[in-house]
This record gives sequence, C-alpha cells and structure tokens, in this order.
Amino acid sequence: MKMKKVTALLLASLTALAMTACGGTPTAGDNAGGADNSSAESSSEEGSSSEEESSSEENSSPEDNDSSEGNDGSAEGEGAEASGEAEGSEAGTSADGFTTAVEGKLTMATNAAFPPYEYVEGGQIAGIDAEIAAAVAGKLGLELQIDDMEFDSIIAAVNSGKAHIGAAGMTVTEDRLQNVDFTDPYTTATQVIIVQEGSEIAGADDLSGKKIGVQLGTTGDIYASDVEGATIEQYNKGMDAVQALANGIIDAVIIDNEPAKQFVDKAEGLKILDEEFVIEEYAIAIAKGNEELLDDVNKALDAIIADGTVKGIIDKYITAE
Repeated sequence: MKMKKVTALLLASLTALAMTACGGTPTAGDNAGGADNSSAESSSEEGSSSEEESSSEENSSPEDNDSSEGNDGSAEGEGAEASGEAEGSEAGTSADGFTTAVEGKLTMATNAAFPPYEYVEGGQIAGIDAEIAAAVAGKLGLELQIDDMEFDSIIAAVNSGKAHIGAAGMTVTEDRLQNVDFTDPYTTATQVIIVQEGSEIAGADDLSGKKIGVQLGTTGDIYASDVEGATIEQYNKGMDAVQALANGIIDAVIIDNEPAKQFVDKAEGLKILDEEFVIEEYAIAIAKGNEELLDDVNKALDAIIADGTVKGIIDKYITAE
C-alpha cells in the first residue's frame, strides 16, 4: 500500500518537472495575448493592405486624373472643334468662304435705282437682276436676300463678305476684274447719250469740252472720263443726273440704254441719241478667289439661260422695238 503511494508521488513529481521544463500550460492571459498578437498581425496586414491600396489609389489617381483630364480635354477640344464645324455648317462655312448653304440665304448687293434692272416697287426691290438672282438662288436651294446700297459700295460689300453676290446692271471691265470675279455674262447692254432736245450734241465726238453727268462708279462714269476736255459730274443715282440735264446744269448724260429710256419717258424735253456709245456685257460679281461660289452660280446661271428663264425675265421688262 505504501509502495503504491510512493510510486504515485514519484510519478506526480516527474510529471510536474516535465511540464515545468516545457514552459508550463498556457494561461488565459497568454491566450488573450496570442489573440491580440494575431489581431495585431491581422490589423497590421489590413493596415498594410489598406495603406498599399490607398497608396496605390493615390499613386494611380494622378494618372487616372491626367488620363481623365486628357480625355476630357480631348473631348472638349474635339467638342469645340466639332462645335466649330457645326456652327460653321449652320452658317454654311467652307474653306473658300461660300457661307450660305445651311443658312439658306444668298445675299445680293445692288443699287435699286437702275430700272428696269433694279428698282423699288411697292416697298420691294424688283427688276431684271432681282428676278435672275432669285432664279439662281432657287437653283442653289437658297432664298434670295437683297441689300440696297450706293452703286460704288457694291464691290466692297462683296469683297468684305457682307454680300455673296453683286448684281446691278454691272458691266465686266478690266478695272473691276482686278477686284472681283465675274460670272458668265447673262445679257448685253448699250451705253447711250441723253441730251436736251435741240442740243448741238449729235454724237460722242461732240462731247469734248462738255459737262457730262454720270452715275458714280458705273461704266458710264468710266467711259466719260476718257472724253477729252469734258467735265464729269458724278451722281449717286442715274435719275439725279437726268434731272440735272433737264434743269440745264449739265450738257449730256451717259448711261445704259434701258434705264435711259425710262428716265427720258419721265422727263420732258430730253432725247436719246441714235448713236450707240459702247456695247457691253452684264454679269454677277463675286468675291475674288471664291471659286466654289463662282462655279455654283455659273452652273445655276447657265441652267436658267439654257431653259429660257433669263430670256423670259428680260422680255418681261424690255419690250422689242
């Protein structure tokens, strides 16, 4: 019995010694500490991961932002360009300056005091040039808008882009060709001399040393300047020159035959000399170098000449004698 007790005590002692040598049984605090370390390690990993992700986001953010700004900038740039193109299209803008297609209007500069080519009737501008230009605009799918101005302002209006075309009984001359281009001619005209009945002036040779009235900027103005010794009186309107002649202020007027006939019909004591002063051609003025518009207007003009529209318009205003 005693031997059993001794043996049991020895075994218990050996077990205790063995456990002490191994470091003992872990305590609750140790377990908590293990859990805290594990949590800290996990927190450290999460923090590291979070920092890495944050760092990655921060590092990638400038690139993303740059890329985003680049795309936005590119989009804005393209948008501005597209907007510019869209705005240009709305205004009909093209590389060569033909700006009417989408806008829908063809603007014509004229001087509405040159019947039967252009004049005011019932508050509207009527006449040969107005109707021919309207027919041209129709062929181009456009609406005609007419701006009335002094004759010598027409070329400037065309060149500045204020008007797309100029049509005002305008003769093609070398001087004008230095400033504008012209379409194909659509009619011929004759410059004539108006004098008082009983005047000693019977022809062009008798104009030397005389006072000659002309409409400013017209071919009559140009031709009169070549008359030797003549004094040239320029008027803004042809009718003003004719009135000056009727009042005895000047000796003669050089002007286109068709307006001359209408002016003489309205003024007593005047006549048109039988001798033709100059035969010339009328055409439509277009800004120098605007080849696209020139080509389009020429095609439209050729079409309405070929189908008889132009002849019909001219015959409507000018009756054969």
